[in-house]
Amino acid sequence: MNEQIKLYAKRLKLSWIREHFSEVEAETNQEYLLKIFEQEIQNREERKINLLLSQAQLPKTGTQPFQWDHIQIPQGIDRSKVVNGEFIKEKENLILYGGVGTGKTYLATLISLNAIYKFGSQIKFFTVAGLVNKLIEANQKNTLQKLMKQIEKLELLVLDELGYIPLNKEGAELLFQVISMCYENSSIVITTNLQFGQWNHVFGDPILTEAVIDRLIHHSHLLVFKGDSFRYKESLLHQ
Repeated sequence: MNEQIKLYAKRLKLSWIREHFSEVEAETNQEYLLKIFEQEIQNREERKINLLLSQAQLPKTGTQPFQWDHIQIPQGIDRSKVVNGEFIKEKENLILYGGVGTGKTYLATLISLNAIYKFGSQIKFFTVAGLVNKLIEANQKNTLQKLMKQIEKLELLVLDELGYIPLNKEGAELLFQVISMCYENSSIVITTNLQFGQWNHVFGDPILTEAVIDRLIHHSHLLVFKGDSFRYKESLLHQ
């Protein structure tokens, strides 16, 4: 009988029940059913979260509480909506601007984690250079359409370190395609150390740069990170 139960559970894709149904104790049939279904749902939710975390490829972060005192937050959004990823439901963008080491990547990662755990959002984290290299490689291998479809399914695309490396013409145009595709369809979080007036150094073309900025700043919030590098402060403390 046990083997038959396992077979039916497998056909119904009840993986937790298939492995653990004989371990559950209950006083009534109803209590038993409730317990095994609760465990099956919990197991599925955990598997879903783990899959989303694996797909997101988020950088590792520390365990320190995030510090907000050095961040200038604009009207129209507050800390809660930022950190909990509520702007994602509105398909709004965040632009995190500030110096190196001021916590931009940390906040982008924290937002991503909360959106995955609270909403089950599909998220992908890239450095700008990493995504551009991936786009160029896919374009050369004729798999660009497949990659673009994968990005199109995302609810949040995180583009880290815009401004650190200038893009060549092909890379800039492919990144523009991604940003245009996400426009009003999904959210983008960008971290950058450059003011908008300096973005032409990255994209290399004034018209393309203007088009990128135009799509990003519509439905967006600019958070300004002030102060010194946290990593630099930590290095001084350890010396």
